[in-house]
Amino acid sequence: MSVARRATNRAPGHPGSVIRLELEELGLSVTEAAARLHVSRRTMSELVNERRAVSPEMALKLGRFFGNGTELWMTMQLAHDRWRVEHDARALAEADRVEPAA
Repeated sequence: MSVARRATNRAPGHPGSVIRLELEELGLSVTEAAARLHVSRRTMSELVNERRAVSPEMALKLGRFFGNGTELWMTMQLAHDRWRVEHDARALAEADRVEPAA
């Protein structure tokens, strides 16, 4: 079953903002979370500060860490990326130049 979505001018939140809130709720620092996820502190910091996207590998780790699965994190990242490209004038102009295959 699919759910109809309304068009919106508001971008979906970056997954990093959710990670930041979850870490705060758990009382964990970025350094502690990075160690438990087996990633660098820099990687974790860039993620929670919304300067890095959630990769499939990171989604797998986050899903296991928070206990909510890989798909949630991948879906959040996809929604964020899709909204950004669909509202990027340069990307839209470039896409308009594409010639259909058939």
